[in-house]
Amino acid sequence: MVAYIRRMAVEQKKWIDDTSFKNGIAFCQMVPGATAMQTATYVGLKLRGVSGAAVTFVGFGLPAFLFMTALSALYVQNRGLPTVVSAFNGLQAIIVSIVANAAITFGRTNVKNWEAAVIAVVAAVLFGFGVSPFIVILLAALAGILIYLRQPTPSSVAADRQITTYRSVLVILGAAAVGFVVLFFVNRGLFDLSALMFRIDLFAFGGGFASVPLMFHEVVNVNSWMDSKTFLDGIAMGQVTPGPIVITATFIGYLLYGLLGAGIATVSIFLPSFLIVVGVAPYFDKFRSFPMFNKAIAGVIASFVGLLLSVTVLFALKIPWDLWRTLLAVAAFGALLLKVEIYWVVQAGVIISIILL
Repeated sequence: MVAYIRRMAVEQKKWIDDTSFKNGIAFCQMVPGATAMQTATYVGLKLRGVSGAAVTFVGFGLPAFLFMTALSALYVQNRGLPTVVSAFNGLQAIIVSIVANAAITFGRTNVKNWEAAVIAVVAAVLFGFGVSPFIVILLAALAGILIYLRQPTPSSVAADRQITTYRSVLVILGAAAVGFVVLFFVNRGLFDLSALMFRIDLFAFGGGFASVPLMFHEVVNVNSWMDSKTFLDGIAMGQVTPGPIVITATFIGYLLYGLLGAGIATVSIFLPSFLIVVGVAPYFDKFRSFPMFNKAIAGVIASFVGLLLSVTVLFALKIPWDLWRTLLAVAAFGALLLKVEIYWVVQAGVIISIILL
C-alpha cells in the first residue's frame, strides 16, 4: 500500500517530492502504528496541515471499516453454515502461513546482527511462557539501549520543518479524554475495549502486523473475549478488506458490542497513530538525534520478530491439522515467498477451502 501511495502522491499528483516522502516513510517505520495508514496521514499533513491529515486519515480507513463491519455482520449471522465453516477452516491454516511469512520478512529487514537475534529469541521465549507482550517490549527497549550502546548511532533523517497546530492536537486529545471518561461511567465494557485498542496501537512498533501478538494476548488470553479460532477468523477477514491488518479491531468490537463497539474499537486502534503523525512528524529529526531513542527502537523492533514467531506457533497449535490443511498452508506460504499478493492468496484459499474442506 505504501508503494501505491508513493505512486499517487509523488509521481501522479506531485503533491510532495520524493525526498519528503522518503523522510515520511522513515518516520512512519520508526513509530508505532500501521505504516500505510500513517503514510497516508503524513501526505495529508504535508499538503494541508492537520485538516489534511484528518481527511486522508478518514479517507484511508473508512473503506476498510465499512468492509469489515459488513463482513462481521455476515459472519455473526452465517458462521454456522457449512460453506462458511469450510471457508474459515482453510483460512485459519492460511493465516498461520501469512503470520509466519510476516515474521520471516520482518526478520530479514530488522535482524541483521547477533544482538538483534538474541533479543528476538528471548522475546519469543518470554511470550511463549506467558509474559505480557507489553512487558516484553519494554524489556526489549532496555536491552536495545544496553546492547547497542557501543554501536554508532544512525545519522538523523532531515524531516521537513512545518508548524504543528498544537491547538488541534490538544483539542483531539481533550475530546478523546472526555470520551474515555464518558465510556468509563456509562459502559465499562466499552471503556475497557477502547483503552485496550488505544494501548495496542501505542505499542505496535514496526507496522500493522506488530499488533497481532499484542491483540491476541489481550483479547484471547487475558480477557477471554473470544477463543483463538474466532480471533483467527477475524485476522482472515482483515486480510480480505482493503486496509491494514489492525482493522481486525473492528471485528472484535462488533462481536462484543455490535456496531457501536466496532466504531469505538476502530477509532481507538487508529487514533494514537494519527496523533503521533500530527504531533511528532515535523520534529522527527530531533528525535533521531537522540542515541537512546534509536537504540531503544532497534531493540523493540527486533523483539517483534520473536513475538510474531511465537504467535505463529500458538496459532498453529490451535488448528486441527490434516492433509488438506497442511497442503493449503504450505502452498500459501510458498506463494507468499514468491511475492504473490496476500489478497490473492486469501481469495484462492477461500475457493479451495469451500471445495476441499
